[in-house]
Amino acid sequence: MKLRIITGTLGGRQFNSPHGNITHPMSEKIRGALFNIMGDIEGLTVFDAFAGSGAVSFEALSRGAKHAFLIDDDKFAMRTIKENIEELGLHDQTTVQQANIKSWTNNNRDKLFDIVVCDPPYDAVLEMLIQKLSRHVAPSGSLVVSWPSKEPIPVIEGMETLRHKTYGNATLAFYKKTG
Repeated sequence: MKLRIITGTLGGRQFNSPHGNITHPMSEKIRGALFNIMGDIEGLTVFDAFAGSGAVSFEALSRGAKHAFLIDDDKFAMRTIKENIEELGLHDQTTVQQANIKSWTNNNRDKLFDIVVCDPPYDAVLEMLIQKLSRHVAPSGSLVVSWPSKEPIPVIEGMETLRHKTYGNATLAFYKKTG
């Protein structure tokens, strides 16, 4: 399946989504809403914790983000992400790692990003894992969680919910660090 970057320097460019049903790429509508709510992200760093196709990172880079760090544990997703990065010419702006996100976060506690996006597979959503990933939000950064709309959004210790909105089967929740 082909996906499209909505706007920015790469606006209109297409890229591939991994085959099969392991990943659920964030739709254009939800990606558009996410970045419209975020506003200006020029020069910021993005951590795409469940990268899938790379759609969130590619959209962020197209809109001016400085660097995107993409992690996924699925080898087919990783292959697709790397092919997309090559096709879009984003080598210098991306770091890609195939890893189990729980292991990665436990071994990289000190890594901080301006924007942390968590769009986990809806069949295995673990609130405790989202809590752990919130440690990677820089002091003035944001956490964005795509959550199944039939579930209440997670309450994340040390984070304040700024807003949330439902789009079909997904709810986007935006958080900032407290204190």
